Amino acid sequence: MTLIKRNINSPFLPDWLEDFFPSEMPQFGKLNTSVVPRVNIFETDVSFRIELAAPGLKKEDYKIQLNNDVLSISAEKSEQKSDESEKCTKKEFSYTSFSRSFTLPESADKESISAKTEDGILKISVKKKDESIVKPTREIEIQ
Repeated sequence: MTLIKRNINSPFLPDWLEDFFPSEMPQFGKLNTSVVPRVNIFETDVSFRIELAAPGLKKEDYKIQLNNDVLSISAEKSEQKSDESEKCTKKEFSYTSFSRSFTLPESADKESISAKTEDGILKISVKKKDESIVKPTREIEIQ
């Protein structure tokens, strides 16, 4: 499985600067806050599993799409909090969005993709095609 890196955080700086100044560092002067969640990718004999850590997001916030061999995961969430007193009104806006894309290998069964959220982690399972699953060694009897 191949990770496609997209730099959506920096409208002003070229992509190669991201290698020297990663997005985990404070980004001053940004118009919005956009954090790309960390991903773990696991491969077993029968499937691939993608785990994406995005605490605070609900399943309604995610959008998962498959376009040919590219699996795209995105999320968008906005909140508005307000605190009103006699002469003062304070409002706080929050906006979070991200997008991650993965190129699925030929061995992936693109018709059997499932997803669920659990404890702030989005888990996506992609089964392998039957012909790509490694069969255990068996002994052939001589007649």
